[in-house]
Amino acid sequence: MNTMARDGYHIQVKIPGVKDSMVYLAHYYGLPLPKIYKSDSARFDKNGVAVIKSDKELLGGIYVILLSDMSTLFEVLLNNGDEFNVSVKSKSDIPVGLTFKNSPENDRFMEYQKFLRDYGEKYEALKKSAETAKNHADTMAIDKKMKALSKTLQDYRHDYTQQYPRTILASVFNALDEPVVPEGKHYLPDGKEDSTFAYHYFKDHYWDKFDFTDDRLINTPLYDGKLDQYINKMVVPIPDSIEKEADMLLAKTRGSKELFHYTLWYLEYNAEHSKIMGMDAAVVYLIEKYYMKGDAYWLHDTDLQKYIKYASKIAPNVIGNKAPEIKLVDINNVEHRLSDIKAKYTLLVFWSPECGHCQHEIPVLDSVYKAVLKPKGVKVMAIKTEGDEKKWKEFIEKNDLKDWIHVYDPANKSDYRAKYDIYSTPVLYLLDENKIIRGKRIDHTNIANVLEMVEKKEKADKEKQKKKTY
Repeated sequence: MNTMARDGYHIQVKIPGVKDSMVYLAHYYGLPLPKIYKSDSARFDKNGVAVIKSDKELLGGIYVILLSDMSTLFEVLLNNGDEFNVSVKSKSDIPVGLTFKNSPENDRFMEYQKFLRDYGEKYEALKKSAETAKNHADTMAIDKKMKALSKTLQDYRHDYTQQYPRTILASVFNALDEPVVPEGKHYLPDGKEDSTFAYHYFKDHYWDKFDFTDDRLINTPLYDGKLDQYINKMVVPIPDSIEKEADMLLAKTRGSKELFHYTLWYLEYNAEHSKIMGMDAAVVYLIEKYYMKGDAYWLHDTDLQKYIKYASKIAPNVIGNKAPEIKLVDINNVEHRLSDIKAKYTLLVFWSPECGHCQHEIPVLDSVYKAVLKPKGVKVMAIKTEGDEKKWKEFIEKNDLKDWIHVYDPANKSDYRAKYDIYSTPVLYLLDENKIIRGKRIDHTNIANVLEMVEKKEKADKEKQKKKTY
């Protein structure tokens, strides 16, 4: 095993028959193939030998040796200071025919990959047997074999982590480990069966074996998948829950530069691109608490300012905030203030008569309004964002939208685009009687469901308040 104390790495790659072409050293960054990043390169000589080396400090992990055809590749475990040789009899023998010199860790890595190949063959054979099972007894027997096979993989990884606890592969195996929910029934303090025990147990122990102090895990293909499973499949998709879990993960990764970087980037990006209503509140939270306080160390000031500007733009209209006041005029130049609308709920509709999507959405929305929303006390304030006035009036008349309050801003004084982040149409906001934003960026397919959820929440809040009073 290499014991030198200097930084960098020295990797000799020998592939007979490959000459006068490039070979690249690449690394993962949280994601699996094909997403890898080239970090170094070398050229094969006439004997098929290339040396990839550096004296700069390296963050270890699972690295990829990539040939110039961009399709032939194999993985190696690489730590700062490593020096080893890797060879193969011919290019066609990659990756099963690789041999290493001076790297016991990669020897073990090759043994594990051979184990995985054998495991995969046995698994596929059992799957085929299950497809042709003739009766329940056959199915149960195959299921028993499946579980036994799965245990061999778990045991392999467990034994490895016990024998080589501080190696890259041990960290990877621990990170891959998922909690096993205790069997049997589980009960609440009041004696009732806990139907959510499995969910809570799995979630509470999901990160138990993930070593947040080992930055090398970012140079493996698994962290993004772990985050995705946890944040998008196990956490309740509301801003408060996302913010709480974000704080937990960022606290755990605080001492690991690259894991912290990826975690903060992922959480903000995931919230920003979420299709779940209201998640922009989590975006504002993350930017204000972390980005604006210097934690996004990788960003240049100009890029940081873009995040800050974005947060300041959407902060006024996140769900739960009071809707910004707007003052607009109708077709007859009569002024209308949002705050003057007296209704149980107000639906703001930003649209254009020349927008193809609007031409379809608005009449359908009006049908939902007349059938469901109006009986519940909803009033509609429709804001024309652009388009010819004549076409606007004709569209209103043609589609019988006379129950709506139709307004626009011919003098461009209201600044509604900035206040409501309107850069495309149609955009809908649902406000309660106090003009608090309760829904946003909804459409005719879900507005009734959103209103129903708002009503249920209001009823539940009143019940809680009533109990507190007594």
